[in-house]
Amino acid sequence: MLSEHTVAEAARAAGLRAPVLFRPVTGSTNTDLWGMALQGAAEWTVIVAGQQTAGRGRLGRTWITPAGSVLHVSALLRPRLAAARAPVLTLAAGVAAAEACRTEGRVEVRCKWPNDLVVGDRKLGGILTEANVQGDHVEFVVIGTGVNLSQTALDFPRDLRDTATSIALSGGDPNEAGILGGYLRRLRKLYGDGDEGLGARVLEAYRPLCATIGRTVRALTLEGSAIEGVARSVGEHSELIVETPEGPRAIEFGEIVHLD
Repeated sequence: MLSEHTVAEAARAAGLRAPVLFRPVTGSTNTDLWGMALQGAAEWTVIVAGQQTAGRGRLGRTWITPAGSVLHVSALLRPRLAAARAPVLTLAAGVAAAEACRTEGRVEVRCKWPNDLVVGDRKLGGILTEANVQGDHVEFVVIGTGVNLSQTALDFPRDLRDTATSIALSGGDPNEAGILGGYLRRLRKLYGDGDEGLGARVLEAYRPLCATIGRTVRALTLEGSAIEGVARSVGEHSELIVETPEGPRAIEFGEIVHLD
């Protein structure tokens, strides 16, 4: 189980000097850290929770988890990026989490574009990135990452038992402190100074880990339209390039379903 001590050790090993807080129970680590960011919290302030009671997923979904079964971590970044470049931070967190799960958790984890962690076609976790944008530039970003660690099949709601998994269910080692430390260390290295150069670093690492490239997909856009085709690549602005019968389409934001 995580504790103040193990969380502090993981942060120290990752070279973080900003406050790193452990909360046994909280509503949402992203909500907590967003409030701290508005009050001027330093870059790389991190909140880790043992349990969330009012967690949020992508597209407004709720996410409530059993105590001690999921790694919940949110990190505050203050990048020097144009707002259009901010989506690359979601990909960076995906790479860092997947690599940590592979090395410390001993499970072959990949990234499903744009923000899921998967083992095969089962969801292991996800990323929720929330940005405060002023004009054309990012003021700060809160990146929330969740990884299922020790759930059994019966711990998941009945409608998710065929599509969700955990490190333990996948035959790995649900080593909370190790995965946390590996995630923070890799995210710190990928992020660097948070400048325009991080896009190339992240995409070079993300593309080989992306389980969506090469798959036949359906993209459900925010406007309600559906686009089907073969995912060919992730572009320099973090968009998914889908080859359709009408030609290539760039999907900047949407819900992706693997069809094959």
